[in-house]
Amino acid sequence: MKSCVKPLCRAYIDIETTGLNRHQYGLTVVGVCVEQGRSREVLQFYYATLTRENILDAVRHAEVLYTFNGERFDLPFIELHLGLNLAKRLEHRDLMFHCWDCGLWGGQKAVERQLGIGRKTAGLDGADAVDLWFDYKENGNTRALRKLLKYNAEDVTNLAHIRRKLDVS
Repeated sequence: MKSCVKPLCRAYIDIETTGLNRHQYGLTVVGVCVEQGRSREVLQFYYATLTRENILDAVRHAEVLYTFNGERFDLPFIELHLGLNLAKRLEHRDLMFHCWDCGLWGGQKAVERQLGIGRKTAGLDGADAVDLWFDYKENGNTRALRKLLKYNAEDVTNLAHIRRKLDVS
């Protein structure tokens, strides 16, 4: 007999910015990975598509939102720049704190290495993401944009891997 219970719908969010201070710098990319059962879809928003409405639409079925340091970085950036408080709309779990509870320290990439999670964009970091954005914006370099989006997509999909490895519900 087939189960009628739908699997939990989860959303993972990671942002790219032009700097660390949300009051001084801009939001460039919001990546959302929506996962339900074995189904996973990555949505990315930038320039004209980076709107409050598009982010809300992306997470409309999600019951839980996961980030890495999102409580202090991603969610306040999104709230300031898009007027959207995702933590009020969805149950939020910041995986960074779960990592700390397990003795895993450092940023997301360091935690991924400690957990044996690989990356095709290994070696890139947030500073590179800023450079890639400006290369695209100022020089029209679409290769830089594709690389930035690939980097962001790995960030959001690897959040799902971290969640599973730590067995966070």
